[in-house]
This record gives sequence, structure tokens and C-alpha cells, in this order.
Amino acid sequence: MLDRNAIGVAKRTEFLEISLDSEASELSLSDKARINNFVVNYRQKGHGPLVMSLPASSANPQLAVAAISEARTIAWENGVQYEEISDTHHGSEESLMEPLILAYQTYDAIAPNCPSKATVDFADIASNNEQSTLGCSVRANLAAMIADPADLMGQRSLDPADPLRRSVILEKFRSGEITGAARSEDESGTVSKALGN
Repeated sequence: MLDRNAIGVAKRTEFLEISLDSEASELSLSDKARINNFVVNYRQKGHGPLVMSLPASSANPQLAVAAISEARTIAWENGVQYEEISDTHHGSEESLMEPLILAYQTYDAIAPNCPSKATVDFADIASNNEQSTLGCSVRANLAAMIADPADLMGQRSLDPADPLRRSVILEKFRSGEITGAARSEDESGTVSKALGN
């Protein structure tokens, strides 16, 4: 029943443009904060590489190189590995006003188009069939709540297992020891007597 109200998935590209001031010697604090916020969003919902595109020519080439270096450092500090970053260039040799561009791919969940409940006669029970609106609101709410719409496109690959940790647990199990974490003396539990057992 819910299959008739499928959630759609659309791919899009997020962009951030940082203007390179011809008189500046470094990025402004606000530009660094914008790059930081962009990288944080990439870590949460980005897919594929984090693209950093340097202008082919610039009125301030020293700032352009310093800006891309600063952007890479900010990405690294936020947990982005260098191999996740793709460097490229854009613009023409003649244009000196091109910005530094950061980009990544992300996905959006598209909620089904639910018909208005006012168009449905809920009093008509002659056929005992489900209504066309059945499940649509549930799917629309799910589309609004899903953390990463890319999950709707298939399962993610699992991280590799930790064989050393697995062997520790198996050895404890074989020797009859508790495999879970040991309870400290600070932890306790009692049954409530509030309901008069």
C-alpha cells in the first residue's frame, strides 16, 4: 500500500563561492567560517569528493593559492581526508575576478504529492477499499525526517570488521567470561515500588 506513494530522490550539487579580494593577503574570518560550515555540511550529507576549484587566473594569485590551502586545512580539521578532496580549476585566463568554488553532491528526498483529504469521501464504505490517500501522509513525513536521502537508493557498504576486537570477545566467550562491559560500583538498579507490586 505504501508503494503507491514512493519517496523520490533527486541529486543536486551544493556550491560555495568565495570572492578573492585583489587587495587582501588572506581570507576573512567570515569566509573561513563559511568554508567551515560548508565542510561540516559536506561531512553530514555530502557524497563523492569535496571539489575545490581554483580560478584559472586571478587578480591576486597569492591569495588564491593561500585560500585553497586554507580550505584544505579547514576540511582536514573537520575530518575530511585529503583523498576525499578533488582539486580542479575553472574560468578563463582572461577573467581575473573568478571566485574560489567549493562543491559537493548531495541528495534530496522528494515527498509524494498527497491529494487533499477534503477530496476524499471517508463516509463511502460501500466498496471497503482503501482510500487513495492511505499512507501518503506517512511517506510525506518520512521524506521530511530522513537524515540522508541517499539511503533510499540502496544499502551502504559496511565498514570493515575489527578482527582483533572479535577475537577478544570470542576468547572471553570460550573461557566463560562476561563479554559485555563490566558494571562499576556506581551503577545500581532497583525495582520501583511506586505501583505497589
